[in-house]
Amino acid sequence: MLITTLIGLAAACCTTVSFLPQVIKAWRTQSTRDVSFAMFTLLVTGNSLWLVYGALIGDLPIVVANVITLGLVGAILALKLRYG
Repeated sequence: MLITTLIGLAAACCTTVSFLPQVIKAWRTQSTRDVSFAMFTLLVTGNSLWLVYGALIGDLPIVVANVITLGLVGAILALKLRYG
């Protein structure tokens, strides 16, 4: 069970951190022209549902990954709303 959890946490870390460069770029350039509003709205919705699912089944990797990812994609969506 421990190795399964560690693999899940490693996978969650890789996929979650992948949004960080986009957040940094949008923040620095104050431009989100090429960011799709619809895609990030769906992504926020999906991550929210994954977070609820992970909490309901008590799966730590799913919960941790989606809390962090939701923060990052939420930031991108907020920057999109602010900068267009």
